[in-house]
Amino acid sequence: MTKQPLIIDDHYTGEVSPGGPAQRRSIPGATIVKLSVGQMDNNTYLITDSETGKSLFIDAANEPDLLVSYLAEHAPNLELILTTHQHWDHWQGLEQVAAATGVPTAAHPLDAEPLPVTPERLLEEGDTVRIGDLSLEVLHLAGHTPGSIALVLEEAGTGRHHVFTGDCLFPGGIGKTADNEKFASLLDDVETKLFGRFGDDTVIYPGHGKDTTLGAERPHLQEWRERGW
Repeated sequence: MTKQPLIIDDHYTGEVSPGGPAQRRSIPGATIVKLSVGQMDNNTYLITDSETGKSLFIDAANEPDLLVSYLAEHAPNLELILTTHQHWDHWQGLEQVAAATGVPTAAHPLDAEPLPVTPERLLEEGDTVRIGDLSLEVLHLAGHTPGSIALVLEEAGTGRHHVFTGDCLFPGGIGKTADNEKFASLLDDVETKLFGRFGDDTVIYPGHGKDTTLGAERPHLQEWRERGW
């Protein structure tokens, strides 16, 4: 049987599911394609600079054969594969995708050791990932894992921000933590580095499930703190 090509839907809602089409959002200067893979409904993100065609891929989570063919077709100028954190469901396709594309990989040093591919690039708080004319800021959000990172992309000309949060922030709360100390660490980092810096129109692209905005989540920060881990 001939495998059907992956469909990319340009009507972006942020709601994707494994086996379904990817969705593409066009913003000034870039496109963002969201694709869900695997039994744990892991989101992957392909960010492409509109001017140069160069791309960044976030979380080669699962279904490596699908990801390899998808990237070959839609990211011929792929420059970096970034892993948001060390949990196994976010890197099951990493070894095969990295080998097939020959592209460098990146992660935070505190989460690098468990990965199946040693990252060529180690990213820490305040670092910049440059893809073509795009610059994405690295934020370290500790608590879900020691080395979880988020990437911040600012829209050209508008100032609106798009943040790829891995498993650190979702609609309805922060990511799972193992104890009160890690919960406090993650919530403090999310509150200070995201809610404390960026506007309500900031779009949040999580590692699983639907997108959200800081404006939708901001009223619930105190509820989350009282709820605890």
